[in-house]
Amino acid sequence: MITAITSSIYSKLGSNTSLVPLAIKDIANSIGLTAGSYVTGQEVEGKDRFIDEFGTQAIWLGAIPFFKKVTDLTLYKILKIDPKFDVRNLKNKDILAKAIEKAPTEKIKQNIIKAAKNPKYTKNLALGKFAFSTIAAITTYTGLTKFRQKYRLNEAKEKLKQQNSKHNKLQTGLYQKTPQAFEGIHNAKSGNKISFSGNWQEFMFNPAKNIMLLDGAITEERLRNSESGQEFINYTIKEGGTWAFMYFAGDIIRKQLEKKSKVPIELDSRIIESKDLRNALKLGTLKSSLNDFNNLETKLNRKPTDLDIYNFIHENPDNFIVKMAKKADIIQTIKQNNKKTDIIDTRAYLDIEEFKGLKVNLEKLYQKAPADKLDNYLDKVIKSKRMAVLKNMGICVGALGIAVPLIMIAMRYILPNNKEYKVMEKAKKETANT
Repeated sequence: MITAITSSIYSKLGSNTSLVPLAIKDIANSIGLTAGSYVTGQEVEGKDRFIDEFGTQAIWLGAIPFFKKVTDLTLYKILKIDPKFDVRNLKNKDILAKAIEKAPTEKIKQNIIKAAKNPKYTKNLALGKFAFSTIAAITTYTGLTKFRQKYRLNEAKEKLKQQNSKHNKLQTGLYQKTPQAFEGIHNAKSGNKISFSGNWQEFMFNPAKNIMLLDGAITEERLRNSESGQEFINYTIKEGGTWAFMYFAGDIIRKQLEKKSKVPIELDSRIIESKDLRNALKLGTLKSSLNDFNNLETKLNRKPTDLDIYNFIHENPDNFIVKMAKKADIIQTIKQNNKKTDIIDTRAYLDIEEFKGLKVNLEKLYQKAPADKLDNYLDKVIKSKRMAVLKNMGICVGALGIAVPLIMIAMRYILPNNKEYKVMEKAKKETANT
């Protein structure tokens, strides 16, 4: 039980589709930035940064899933379309027909038939759900921005009243106005100009990339609505660090660590740490399963198509590759009483390329496994995988939680006329004029 929980944690931390590593990185970044704001601007700036960072975080992580669920419970329910049907199944008619044939229950079968009856309608419905949830999340963030800007100015004025002092002399300098290059990026409300052309499915079905799309709108909103050059500079540094270490650096670091590792660590942690893998290597199950898959081409006397592999998966439930694909959620299964079963959910999309990639990585591990001292070898694989995941997270968390906030603090002291919090300057000016 403990091993299963541990492997699941490492699996999520090492995944490029899971929101868990994104959440941890963002929490570190938010804490670092909030602490930095208390250093440079004390209470008023610290409170503002806290609302901005943690309020945005709540929207960033929770808004899209929330609005998607709302759509499932309203529009999909009214139209009687199963929201669990993945529209990517419509890409291959042969596989779609097989998904209907292999449906685990009559209800699921009828739901797939209904969804497939009008493909264009079903695709547009899914796209509408994606668009609505993303735009609604962006609109929610816009509301937070407007609230925060009013709140922080009122806080600054209240602070000045408490101090019972008025300052008529203001430092106006270079950083008072948002650069014109970012003015008027769009004239409509945020969200109305989003384009969903191109490979939108890549963003729609990958939670991390869906968040990336929302983050793009948040970045643009922050830069466009910066009320001073100081805020614009802060956001430029913060957003630059976020994009670099939240979305791109992690995958680059992972590939480099996998490349330098002396043992193969490409597999999901849930597979690497499972007793099933250890037993499959010892008993020869992995070897026979790999041979069965590799012999598929010989049996067919041609290169297997995606449909051939889809059939192989359904017809060979005891094949070790198939079992591990289910463990790693490459193959989605039905849940009963909140527990996973081995029954394939044919409403879900089965990525054949991902399945083939799993086979390649299992084969790589098998070929490097020694005939003796197998347990020591697998222990080393587990240890190397864990260290790679932790190093990756450590680098990104350190960059976002320490390096980026320190750069922002440094810029406050390096740039001229940039040390004092500009919202406090504005409050002083408005208080002096009343």
